[in-house]
Amino acid sequence: MFGCECWCWNSEYEELYDQSDEPKPYSLPSPLPKWPQGQSFASGRICLGEIEVVQVTEFESVWSCNRLRGKSKAVTFYRPARIPDDFFCLGHYCQPNDQPLRGFLLAARDMVATRKDMGDGLVQDLVQKLPALIKPLAYSLVWNADSTNGGCGYIWMPNPPVGYKAMGFVVTDDSEEPSLDVVRCVREDLTETCEACDQILAVDSRSSENQFQVWSTRPCERGMLCRSVPVGTFFCTNTYLDSDEELEVACLKNISSSLHAMPNLQQVHTLIEHYGPTVFFHPDEAYLPSSVQWFFKNGAVLCGDSCETGEPIDHRGSNLPSGGENLHDYWIDLPNDHDARHHIKAGDMESAKLYVHVKPALGGTFTDVAMWIFCPFNGPATIKVGVLSIAMNKIGEHVGDWEHYTLRVSNFTGELWQLYFSEHSGGRWVDAFDLEFIEGNKSVVYSSKHGHSSYPHSGTYIQGSSKLGIGLKNEVARSKMFIDSSSKYEIVAAEYLGDGVIEEPCWLQYMRDWGPTVVYDSRSELDKIIDRLPFFVRFSVENLFELFPTELYGEEGPTGPKEKDNWLGDER
Repeated sequence: MFGCECWCWNSEYEELYDQSDEPKPYSLPSPLPKWPQGQSFASGRICLGEIEVVQVTEFESVWSCNRLRGKSKAVTFYRPARIPDDFFCLGHYCQPNDQPLRGFLLAARDMVATRKDMGDGLVQDLVQKLPALIKPLAYSLVWNADSTNGGCGYIWMPNPPVGYKAMGFVVTDDSEEPSLDVVRCVREDLTETCEACDQILAVDSRSSENQFQVWSTRPCERGMLCRSVPVGTFFCTNTYLDSDEELEVACLKNISSSLHAMPNLQQVHTLIEHYGPTVFFHPDEAYLPSSVQWFFKNGAVLCGDSCETGEPIDHRGSNLPSGGENLHDYWIDLPNDHDARHHIKAGDMESAKLYVHVKPALGGTFTDVAMWIFCPFNGPATIKVGVLSIAMNKIGEHVGDWEHYTLRVSNFTGELWQLYFSEHSGGRWVDAFDLEFIEGNKSVVYSSKHGHSSYPHSGTYIQGSSKLGIGLKNEVARSKMFIDSSSKYEIVAAEYLGDGVIEEPCWLQYMRDWGPTVVYDSRSELDKIIDRLPFFVRFSVENLFELFPTELYGEEGPTGPKEKDNWLGDER
């Protein structure tokens, strides 16, 4: 992509300014606890097989720039500071200046060269291979910028030898080519592909051929079974970035046969007790959560193609069909009795708890603690049209609602890094610095009224067209109804711990529908909305459909946690 060409900032482009107001480092509200002993969790170093890595979170600023004289548009490039002896930098870091300094870079060392924690036989096998880490042959100047205040920035691409991959770029404040000792390239079989993630900087020019963009990166393959490890470096390009194009920088690959940096069971309990969020429900919430056992004990029935009247479900779920594919031949429903249905729909806060799935993330360098909450019933939706809020009669209702949020913890330190909030058909990761903390390092999760999707802050969230002010209304607020997940939880799965460590409940193996198929008469209800719109913003029903999540109009029956994509895969 780059060759030997360099893109240089000059008068053809928008003027660039120094930005001295750099972000301050972030730390969690409270100190970390002393983690229980066991393996390599929170030891500061992780062995990936032939190489060992450390997570560097202290940086030295190389160059800051601001192309619009506004703090929100400024970015700073950093190099890692205080790299331990025998470890080497793999690339530099970049982030916006409108958020606290919160990132990491991995530094690596060759385990064969140090001959640490390896049997003699394994060392002899490995020394026959090319070294895991090697200096680049040279650098190519990719981009440089001269500011009006004398500050300069130069971005260099390491040129790796054949059979090796560069992990990131190097940034300097002068035109002299960096020393070959600055970074190391990694043998290609110890790497995986990565992709551009969030855009950090975009520079426009009068020529469409001379764009410049900086992106954060992440592994292409992510999930519980994937071994790709992010390095923390950035990617930049002066050409159009094709989403299918393989980047010239890579991430690492964990080839170790064991995930020894993952927490043991005692450490998992300590993590949950230290970080478990408090889940607040809306003051007007009518459809609260319950435990799965309470749901079964209070009249939930198993229905099927051959028995639509329903069969009572054992409180453990032992008589539910187990495993297999979801052919929609079985589903769970509420009892026919009106009072019993109403009772179950309301839920039971006393029995409610979070069901926890603990799994490796990002090649075993992070731990994901997915916390699932069950609500017997999902209430009707509210549609916002401008200043109007219109409550639906049936649209959005269904039996059996599973929602979740996920804590992502660094296995280098045990530090909470991000929290994922599930929001209907999608969701988003929120960095720790943007969370709301209620006590110590315990954050807050807000559950939306009737729909139970998760949000980091109180308020009203619109899912639809923000420009037109039309969409699904999600209201969240604090109330006296809450669950402290640091104490009210049950670990239901942690496959990496091995067979027999966690006994998965019977109901978790139920792969069919947790509610009957629902098809709403959406046209008649949406016609009512259209009639209330001003004439100049009226939509056809078909166009209005496109503004809302698809599950709003009907479901084949919501599925349980193990049927969700993120059980094995990464969050959406």
